[in-house]
This record gives sequence, structure tokens and C-alpha cells, in this order.
Amino acid sequence: MTIAVIMYKRLGLSNTEIALYTSWLYLPWTIKPLWSPFVDLVKTKRAWIIAMQGFIAAGFAGIAFFIPTAHYVQLTLAFFWLLAFSSATHDIAADGFYMLGLNNKEQSFFVGIRNTFYRLANIFGQGILVMLAGWLETSQNNIPLAWSITFYLLAGLFLALTIYHRLILPHPDSDIKRPGLTPGKLLGDFLLTFVTFFQKKNLGLVFFFLLTYRLGESQLAKIASPFLLDTTDKGGLGLSTATVGMIYGTIGVIALLLGGIISGFLVSRDGFKKWILPMALAINIPDLLYVWMAAATPDNPIFIAICVAIEQLGYGFGFTAYMLYLIYIAEGEHKTAHYAIGTGFMALGMMIPGMPAGWIQEHLGYTNFFIWVCICTLPGIVASLMIRNRLEDSFGKKQ
Repeated sequence: MTIAVIMYKRLGLSNTEIALYTSWLYLPWTIKPLWSPFVDLVKTKRAWIIAMQGFIAAGFAGIAFFIPTAHYVQLTLAFFWLLAFSSATHDIAADGFYMLGLNNKEQSFFVGIRNTFYRLANIFGQGILVMLAGWLETSQNNIPLAWSITFYLLAGLFLALTIYHRLILPHPDSDIKRPGLTPGKLLGDFLLTFVTFFQKKNLGLVFFFLLTYRLGESQLAKIASPFLLDTTDKGGLGLSTATVGMIYGTIGVIALLLGGIISGFLVSRDGFKKWILPMALAINIPDLLYVWMAAATPDNPIFIAICVAIEQLGYGFGFTAYMLYLIYIAEGEHKTAHYAIGTGFMALGMMIPGMPAGWIQEHLGYTNFFIWVCICTLPGIVASLMIRNRLEDSFGKKQ
């Protein structure tokens, strides 16, 4: 999402348009549980992975081709939609393939490696690619051409990865269409999964937490990059594209990863109940740094990088609480499917508040918008207090 936000900002779209259009891209992740059972019914997980990577390569190529055209907004968004659906489907297949291709011991060993490479991919997409686009903007003196070249390179990379995975991915014996699985049985299992999810205790509180815990962050995430890029006369900090790629996409992601590591260690030592409130405060209080940056408009990139790193460190630390709560509410029968439904609500909690964020910012200005973001953090903190008393002391603690 970040690279799309930055690209559209550099191509001249307003913050209102950027936040609205890119927030819609969360929809495939929101409704992903609706079609995930059909991945079991049609073909193998391996086939889905390779096909979706091919679609992603085609999507990047389509974006690259249409960026320099007159109707680039509509056409590139169409391909971003293709990317979003392909990526969400790839996620379904990759999770299943991971469990089919590895035994329990191997899964435990590779989980850390998998998460590390996920974060490295974030650094590549939000940091290195944005820095490359920024360098091309300067060297080519042509913003659309710079981003077109960047996406062509990305398409080529994904095409190479598609071919590589076509040759190298194993063929697990268990990666077959489930025997005896019919559309009727699939639909029955699918409906049962949703019925049992909506029969969980304290469902109102569950939804309150899932939809408000990141209420402030969901809006901040849409406006942070435009704020860093906007000129000072518009209330922004006037950073170059390459500098934003370094600060927000590289330093910020590293801080995010570090925050997640620290919180994971503390929860495994002391349990989730002890740390849920500090996590809620950590993900929200650093948003005040954006209020200060908008009011003071510092011109020193080092100060800006420190502020972004602190905010992202807090986000990484606090986001662990969200993932742990998803695991907590998924306990019991249909655990995997209920977790997937929870992640759908997680995406919904990012999509809906993010859609009007640009409109709110353009009406309030950056300083007042970030104050608004801080106000929006309060329901998430209240929700954390409410669920804290319902958690077992031992949940999340390493036995």
C-alpha cells in the first residue's frame, strides 16, 4: 500500500483521492475468508502459488505500462486491484503450502525465517524501490517515467520468481485436492465456520477491539507519506522521494521489526495480560510525534528519522497485541478458519477509517489532523482495558 500512496502523491493526486483509492485495496483482504475454501477445491496449493505470482507480475507490468498515459488513475487502479486479489489468494495458498510441505518441527524452525523475509520484503518494497524511484525522478527529470521504470523492474523480478518457483517448489504428497470434498460439503463447512465464529462469547467486545485498536494508526498510515512529501507551504516536511524511502520505508520498517521482537520476548516471559495495556499505549502515544512535526516542521532529516523510528517502534511493539488477540479468540474448533475471519476484520479496521483520512486531513490541515488521530486512539486503549480483565494470566507465556 505504501508504494501506491507515494507513487500517486508524486503523480499529483490529492490526499483525499489517495486515501480513498488505496484504502479500497484492503477489500480483497477483508473478504479473503469468503473464497479461501475454494482454494482447497480447485487445483493444488503449489499451482495457486505459481499462478498468483504470474498474475502479480502481470499486474506490475500493467501498472508500469499505463502510468505515462492520460487515464493512468483508473487504469493503474484496475491493475492494483488485480494485485490485491492475487496477493490475498497467494497468501491463502502459501499458508496452506507451508503447513503441507513441512512437518511440525520444520514449521517451528522456519517460522522465524519466514517472518524475517516478510520484513525484508517490506524494506525492499517500501524502502529500496521508493529510493530507486526517487533516484530515477532526479536522473530522468520525469516522474511518470521514473515510476514506470520502477514497476517494469518489479514486474521482471516477479516473473523471474514465478519461473524460479515453478522449477524449485517441491510437490508435497499431501498437496492434493482434498478427497471427498464436494462443493456441497465445502459450502456446509464454510457456513458452519461462520456460524460458530459468531457464536463466540463477548462478540461485541471482540469486534470493538478488532475495529478500534488501530483506529488512529489506520488513518495515520495513509497520510504519513504524503505529509513527509508535501512542501512546507502545504504544511508538509518537503522531503524527497528517495529520503522518504530511506526514512519511512527502511529505518521505519527496521524499527517496526525491532518492536515486534521486543514485545514477543516480553509476552513469552510474562504473558499477554501483563503487556496488553503497555502495548496499546505504545502503538498510540508516539502518534503525538507527528503533531509535533506538523507544528514545528523540522528540516533536519535526522530528527525526522528519529521521530518516524520511534513511532514505528511503538507500532511494532503494540501490533503484537492485535495478533495475539486474534489467536486468543480463534481458540477452539475451526481455529484456522476463525483466525482467517479475524484477519478479515483486521483489514476492515484499516480500510474503513483510512478511506476518509485524506478528506479529513485536507479540511483540518496536517497539525489538526494528527491531533484528530490522537483522539481516535482512545477507543482502542479503552478496548484494551476491557479485554485485559478477561485474559488468563498464562496466555502467551512460554511454558
